[in-house]
Amino acid sequence: MEYRRLGTTGLEVSPVCLGTWRFGMEHEDSGVVETGREEAHELLDAFADRGGNFIDTANGYGGGDSERWIGEWLADRDREDYVLASKCYWSTASRFQENLSRKNVRAEVAGSLERLDTDYLDVLYLHRFDDGTPIERTLRTVDDLVSEGRVHHVGISTCDAWKLTKGLWKADVNNYEAFTVTQPLFHAAYYEDVAEYLAVCADQDLAVCPYSPLAGGFLTGKYERVGDGTYDLDVPEDSRGEFDEMFEQWYVSERGWHVLDAVRAVAEEVDATPAQVALRWLIDQPEFTCVPIVGARTVDQIDENLGAVDISLSEAQFDRIFEARYDEDGTLYRTND
Repeated sequence: MEYRRLGTTGLEVSPVCLGTWRFGMEHEDSGVVETGREEAHELLDAFADRGGNFIDTANGYGGGDSERWIGEWLADRDREDYVLASKCYWSTASRFQENLSRKNVRAEVAGSLERLDTDYLDVLYLHRFDDGTPIERTLRTVDDLVSEGRVHHVGISTCDAWKLTKGLWKADVNNYEAFTVTQPLFHAAYYEDVAEYLAVCADQDLAVCPYSPLAGGFLTGKYERVGDGTYDLDVPEDSRGEFDEMFEQWYVSERGWHVLDAVRAVAEEVDATPAQVALRWLIDQPEFTCVPIVGARTVDQIDENLGAVDISLSEAQFDRIFEARYDEDGTLYRTND
């Protein structure tokens, strides 16, 4: 596997990151547990055995089980071979401290390090932007954690482009550690919605690690449209669309179906699966380093997702997927927004 630099961090990572938000996650509406402890370790084994070294988690995934299970798994491996990213904002300890205050950030990082059984995080993401805490105070806290060696690099996940820019400016004028990695929702059918955010990333040379790069599984091609309806679809058994009530609201749209058609067509041309093509489209982003985060549920899905590393798209194929968002008149197809 060819590794790539994660933006300006200097870290060498696999072109695909393993997301562990499914580890220990139980859906309130259905009671379905996405991935148990043994399954989690099996997925981590498969990812590492195939050359994957970039693992994404968060303090609250699975109520902390995601970090605990990764820590258990890492105990038998060389920590230096892996790049670990975690997050803070929500609290695992106090219902009063869901924010980016100094108190909460320090407490949650300490908790993450304990659960992961490691001395440091390679990347700490601010999981959300906290409008109630001045960003320079949060950045000062994180800067201290970097100075202490507990955190190596700072990232941010979901926020508006202007808030990302504000955070970068506040870090610059105060000489604090600045964001070098970002984690937005971004996939082949969801671009214009985050175009300004991505433009900041390109201008500031920030790495982009998209979550839901396959639109919650929609871009794998496992779903089929029923009749002429946009939101009427054939849902495979035990798929996310079957038990996640938010699936259709977040990922199914007229724009999505047109992009999926283009992804499927290109997949046939390059002898790959739609999932591999959708991931390769992200990896090939020309304006910034892009490392998609995949949330595989099985070893077969790990194999399929990592297969994106071995295929290539022509410029014309890349553009065709991008342009599938628009109708013949150049009008952007609608989403659920």
